Amino acid sequence: MENPIAKQDFLLDSETARTLYHGWAEKMPIIDYHCHIDPEEIFRDRRFDNIAQLWLGGDHYKWRLMRSHGIPEPYITGDAPDREKFQKFAETLPRAIGNPMVHWCHLELKNYFGYTGVLNGSTAEEVWQLCSRKLQSDPAMSARGLILASNVAMIGTTDDPCSDLAWHKKLAADRRFPVQVLPSFRPDPAVNLHKPGFAAYIRKLGRVTGRRIERAEDVCAALSDRIVFFNAQGCRSADHGLDYVMFRPVSGETATAALQKALAGQLLTREEAEGYQTTLLLHCAREYARRGWVMQIHFSCIRNPNSRMLALLGPDSGFDSMAVTDSCAAAYRLLDALDAEGSLPKTVLYSLNPADNAWIDTLLGAFQSDEIPGKIQHGSAWWFNDHKAGMTEQLTSLANLGVLGNFIGMLTDSRSFLSYARHEYFRRILCSLIGRWVENGEYPADWETLGALVQDICGNNAKRYFNL
Repeated sequence: MENPIAKQDFLLDSETARTLYHGWAEKMPIIDYHCHIDPEEIFRDRRFDNIAQLWLGGDHYKWRLMRSHGIPEPYITGDAPDREKFQKFAETLPRAIGNPMVHWCHLELKNYFGYTGVLNGSTAEEVWQLCSRKLQSDPAMSARGLILASNVAMIGTTDDPCSDLAWHKKLAADRRFPVQVLPSFRPDPAVNLHKPGFAAYIRKLGRVTGRRIERAEDVCAALSDRIVFFNAQGCRSADHGLDYVMFRPVSGETATAALQKALAGQLLTREEAEGYQTTLLLHCAREYARRGWVMQIHFSCIRNPNSRMLALLGPDSGFDSMAVTDSCAAAYRLLDALDAEGSLPKTVLYSLNPADNAWIDTLLGAFQSDEIPGKIQHGSAWWFNDHKAGMTEQLTSLANLGVLGNFIGMLTDSRSFLSYARHEYFRRILCSLIGRWVENGEYPADWETLGALVQDICGNNAKRYFNL
């Protein structure tokens, strides 16, 4: 059966869309400025034995689908054979009509394995054999080969402040691999003091920096040490994962009291936690601004709502959910405080709740500057929103209330070496949306302007924004 997803003009529903995509967007290098790829796997040029290793290892998107289809856990995260896990996923996929996983999987099969059919329970063996042959025989089907085949120019990994960044150093020194692999600073374990493992992490941070950490200012100083180290290794960005955006300025003494309470394993009030978190956020933001870094903030996520499965499988296993939070007032107060003192870094805001799109897009306009076009960004449709409707909604809201032409575009936010197809997916949706506006007479058919605008959103804006 011929798969329409594998066709050249998939999602391109107008002549304008097809011209924009094939003429300008398709061949743009990928700037994947936020992902969770392991730099060691890139350096070692990891190879994969089969498609299950590539697709199902660590991919909580697929795990959620399989659970929703009633697949037993041994076939998801358990010890069932890879072939059987793949079979269960192949049987699940046809049921997921309307889910972006159907599009992503078939784009990946087309792009990397040349398969243009339909994956289902009946074709699983055919696909398994095809993918296994190519993975085992084609020298280019390795971590580095897949990155190069995807036309990736830069990868921004997500890294613990205590990391020695050894694999980044090795990659930077490897002249054979032309792709920039840059670390991104993720200080969540030191900021979110109400999360499990906080006390142990602070002890680790003290050992790494050689500092005795007893007060909030000691944590700040230790993070500053690590920011200096990350900066020396080419870091351009930091990322904060918050349940919600908070802004509760407190004295150093109050922040220290909360820290000491958390280190002693005592429960904190929401106010105590927010005071300490605000202290750390403000300190880090000032450090980022001094170095021209980008501050990314992800929020409105409920982490690990299923306590039984958290105990069984641990975090990041596919059980997180969208949250409804009131982050608007705190976000504007945080940005305002930093702006007032001249310490507001380039900032990207991502909410997992699409109901936040409009207030984020209007907040941007209150804090832009002549430092760079689009200094404050509305991040791409994130996680549960990176489907056709979610991307279209985010793009439309940003266009209606801001300046879409300054948008820094798509990212993978993924651990998979095949997920660069998500950039293709985004580019097709972007060109389709703009194409409709042009053909509806809502924007002139000025090809030079349109082509440049599309290429900027697909890569040039991110390249400028992250100083690449």
